[in-house]
Amino acid sequence: MTEDTKNAPESPRVPLIGEKAPSFKAMTTQGEISFPDDYKGKWVILFSHPADFTPVCTTEFMTFASMEKDFEALNCKLIGLSIDSHYSHIAWLRTIKEKIAWKGMKNVEVKFPVIADLKMDIAKAFGMLQPGASDTQAVRAVFYIDPDAKIRAILYYPLSAGRNFDEIKRLLIALQTADKHKVATPADWRPGDKVIIPPPGSCGQAQERVTGAGQDLECLDWFLCFKSLPK
Repeated sequence: MTEDTKNAPESPRVPLIGEKAPSFKAMTTQGEISFPDDYKGKWVILFSHPADFTPVCTTEFMTFASMEKDFEALNCKLIGLSIDSHYSHIAWLRTIKEKIAWKGMKNVEVKFPVIADLKMDIAKAFGMLQPGASDTQAVRAVFYIDPDAKIRAILYYPLSAGRNFDEIKRLLIALQTADKHKVATPADWRPGDKVIIPPPGSCGQAQERVTGAGQDLECLDWFLCFKSLPK
């Protein structure tokens, strides 16, 4: 270990998929929240943004707000976060509603809570501060947290690139589909597409699956079989 390595600041640890999400209490634009207690039985998408009053973040918040009902229909709550003050959040969200029109969206009211994380406690707990990106700005992180408060997926975007909201919603549906039906989803899967069933656990089961494949089961080989889900 070099002297520079010894003196380097410790990088924040990113929670891993399958781990319990860090718990926290925070003041937000919708009052105080306590996670996970306030979100029992719900999926949560916790996402961070670098700063208020920035162009990319403004377009993202407008998009998230316009899709909030879609996420609600999927039993999912949204929580935003940045290392800005509570009053900065309020001023920025008022500006979005009163002044910004973009891609047919205007008078957009952000109703989901936005956390004021000036001390960076939550950002550090979730590993939202990336070495080399910024010392005081959270990158564009997206954490999918299931009703058991476990982290199920993590997306990271650099400061310069806006997020793909079609993918954010698609991934949530894919996770819920996999849980409900005990299946996996193939590349570029969309709701309504066929899903992948788990591979067989023995040679006999593999043979039965291939020879028994028919209208309800499409097998490309013993380990790769697709089926349609009930509509």
